[in-house]
Amino acid sequence: MKSLRFFHSSLQAQALRSSFLFVLFCTFASGSGGRQRLRLVLGFQAPKNTSFPFSVMKLGASIQIAIDKVNSNLGISNNYTLDFVYANCNCDAKASLSAFIHQVQNESIVALFGPACPEVAEVTGLMASQWGIPMFGFVGQTHKLDIATIYDTYVKLVSPVQRVGEVLAKSLQHFQWNYVAMIGGGSESNTWDKIDALWNTIQSQLKINFTVTAAIRYDTSNTTLTRKNLKLISTLARIIILICNFEDTKSIIQEAQSLKMVNGEYVFFVIQQFEISGYKEAFDPVFLIALTSYGKQEYYDFPEQVMERLKGPPFYSNLTSIKEVSSYAAYLHDAVLLYAMGVSELIKVGRNPFHSGRDLVNILALLFFQGATGLVYLDELGERSMDYSVYDLQTVQNMSKFVPVLQYDSKQTAYLFLWSFPTDMSVISLILILLVAISVGALCVIILVVQKAKLQKEVDDTWWSISYNNISIIKNEKVKWKVNISLDWKLRHDNLVPFLGACIDPPTICLVSMYCKKGSLKDILKNVDIELDWMFKLSFAYDIVNGMVFIHNSKLVSHGNLKPTNCLVDSRMQVKLSGFGLWEFRYGTKHRVIYNKTPTDINLYWIAPELLRLVLHPFNGTQKGDVFSFAIVMRELIYDSDEGPYHDLDLEPEEIIKKIKHPTNRVPLRPTLSPEKCSEGIAAMLNSCWDENPDRRPCFSTIRRRLRDASPESHANILDNMVNKLEKYANHLEEVVEERTNQLTIEKRKIDKLLSSMLPSFIAEQLMAGKSVEPESYESVTIFFSDIVGFTNMCSRSSPLEVVSLLNDLYSLFDDIIRSYDVYKVETIGDAYMVASGLPIRNGVKHVEEIATMSLHFLSLVMNYHIRHLSNETLKLRIGLNTGPVVAGVVGTTMPRYCLFGDTVNMASRMESNSLRGLFVHLDDTDARLKMLKDYLHVATFCVQLLSMLHGASHK
Repeated sequence: MKSLRFFHSSLQAQALRSSFLFVLFCTFASGSGGRQRLRLVLGFQAPKNTSFPFSVMKLGASIQIAIDKVNSNLGISNNYTLDFVYANCNCDAKASLSAFIHQVQNESIVALFGPACPEVAEVTGLMASQWGIPMFGFVGQTHKLDIATIYDTYVKLVSPVQRVGEVLAKSLQHFQWNYVAMIGGGSESNTWDKIDALWNTIQSQLKINFTVTAAIRYDTSNTTLTRKNLKLISTLARIIILICNFEDTKSIIQEAQSLKMVNGEYVFFVIQQFEISGYKEAFDPVFLIALTSYGKQEYYDFPEQVMERLKGPPFYSNLTSIKEVSSYAAYLHDAVLLYAMGVSELIKVGRNPFHSGRDLVNILALLFFQGATGLVYLDELGERSMDYSVYDLQTVQNMSKFVPVLQYDSKQTAYLFLWSFPTDMSVISLILILLVAISVGALCVIILVVQKAKLQKEVDDTWWSISYNNISIIKNEKVKWKVNISLDWKLRHDNLVPFLGACIDPPTICLVSMYCKKGSLKDILKNVDIELDWMFKLSFAYDIVNGMVFIHNSKLVSHGNLKPTNCLVDSRMQVKLSGFGLWEFRYGTKHRVIYNKTPTDINLYWIAPELLRLVLHPFNGTQKGDVFSFAIVMRELIYDSDEGPYHDLDLEPEEIIKKIKHPTNRVPLRPTLSPEKCSEGIAAMLNSCWDENPDRRPCFSTIRRRLRDASPESHANILDNMVNKLEKYANHLEEVVEERTNQLTIEKRKIDKLLSSMLPSFIAEQLMAGKSVEPESYESVTIFFSDIVGFTNMCSRSSPLEVVSLLNDLYSLFDDIIRSYDVYKVETIGDAYMVASGLPIRNGVKHVEEIATMSLHFLSLVMNYHIRHLSNETLKLRIGLNTGPVVAGVVGTTMPRYCLFGDTVNMASRMESNSLRGLFVHLDDTDARLKMLKDYLHVATFCVQLLSMLHGASHK
């Protein structure tokens, strides 16, 4: 007798894993009293490179600390435990997206913390939203991430920068201060995303209702400049706002103390986004705008906990100071706690915590708790609303302690400020008001004095001198120098190196100009690691031409010394021209002396031949000579060589210069041009630029136009081209995301279709929705069983592959047949084929007719069926039918099966297995149903004794 347990044998689709897990989870939660808890895996992405302020080596342990708290607190996680998987993406969008897909598909993560880089989060957030996975940002955010309709599963734990500006504005309004000054700088990363973002935000907010009398940004490493700037600000405002990191703020306050600006006449506001630990001792005379401190004991040593935990697995960080621990660690810690509380709330209301990002985000707005960053709660827009305070360092019970003098919560409540604050008007402003009040005549006197001072400044202008002590003038040519220096200083263009001044302290006399980080064009050509494509070369050429157009249209008239070493490249890969003007200051003469044999012949390659023929030629050259020089520089740029324009000629420099000065057979010596290296248009332009006749050489405006015509797509500078490439890359990335999402949708449809073929469609939908399937009773169902006669003997004479082929061919035909009937295929086990009618959708009494007709259809098919590997044998079936009540339901959570239970199923199986011979349909003794079938069945009655059951009549 065959086993009467019926289970599905088909593999289930991986996409329903989360739904099945939820069924299992509900079983654990309601069954064994919480003794068995489900493991939820969190995804974590942050760069490993320690140059980032949010490197995992500086904050990674905070997620471990938070997970330990959740797992040990049964009040939060009574039904589950948390774990995490980490991926190092180093702020690379492609790597982050790939890691996220891997974490979802292979690690089954239920939430993502990161990516830490906001720009990368824009890309990964789209995929997280598409999949409904909650994503927590614990660093800053971009404007795109604020679009809730697109990033509807993104949760921001960091308060918007605008909030700090609002608190500052409210504080100034409270004190009725209307005139303020801003000072700050520093280029290194600190607790803010960037100083620029904070500076621009606060400045734009202050300009609405306040007057910003000064806004000075500079490098805080220059203490001399710090002192000068403080002196300037002291004359313009009494209320000074500092926007810089801790070390720079400390340096500025110390300089202010030395200038006696901390005696109560001035107020310094220090903007600090995070908490105020570490600011004591150094900031007695200032007020801090920082997060409200809630004094929760367990977080006093939070940075120490993070640093100690970082030393162990899995990060093994080598931090040496507590100051190196990232301030973002506290935000990551609170993000995990917030997620855990949200999951607990979802479970309480019977919701699925797996991939339910939108439900989770909606429920988080109802939660709040005290975390490492203070009170954690989200507003209706899903943004973190953080409370800020204005602190004053006061002595309380013989101890220095920061005391909040103004506190701002979500309702903007202000506390009483016990301090006699000064007026915000500067000394000069008060004097001017007094003078205006006394008389208009006094004001006229001041105007005359100012005018006189301005005239005196023009007469005795020494702004260009770097040092004011022991100024000495050589050869008594002060007036000429001043005129030339003033001329150079006024030459301001994006493609000219800015002239800053001159140092004339003997013996070190030099000119000072802006430093270009990348060196000269010659250095770029010499560097084998830098490969210049045609876009870069054209961009360099445009920069040179633009600079020369400006010089030729200025009072300088010409450059006179254009060559690769005088084409400097800044950090933005933009060429800036140098080496022009101030010839008498540099060399003490206006003319260059060229002898018949010059030791530095190689430096004469870029000088036009008509100038080389002069024994004394002017250093400033001529405009046509500059065109010749540009052509030689352009040729070096095209060939990407630092060996000089004549490197392919087997001649000494002296011979080359001689042939340039005095062409033989009227054929001037010029660098070679290969068609493979440049286009025909560029080659024609260069040939005209180094023409022997200066009058036939084009001007730089014409050169610029011909460059544009020769390569119309490359006239933008490098930065613009790089931005265009980045935009194309971003657009391409969006297309890739859309394509992958479409592929995912297609695969999901395939999986849904496959699942619907293995389970009833409405049951599959319930499982995918995370709902449990309740068993259901059916009063009248007809069950069909079939078996192959002699199947065991047939298997002994066949290979396993032939057996599989036989069953697949036969049951594929059966599957095609049942599509024409109102029946449901339950399963196949070996050679047994089970079908039912009347479930899962009831059809009255029609199920008897459907199964009976289908059985006859099967018999007619089998009569004409030929076995491929046993062509001489005929296939026979044993068929058993029975009608009656059954119970149906889903059994199991791993590979769940839709099973039927009851005596009706057992009787149908017995009818099939105890039949006398094949090609007959065996029915039970049910009079009413037999009458329905007598129209098309020949009924013969005989008794068959079934094992362990009563005698019954078999009809065939």
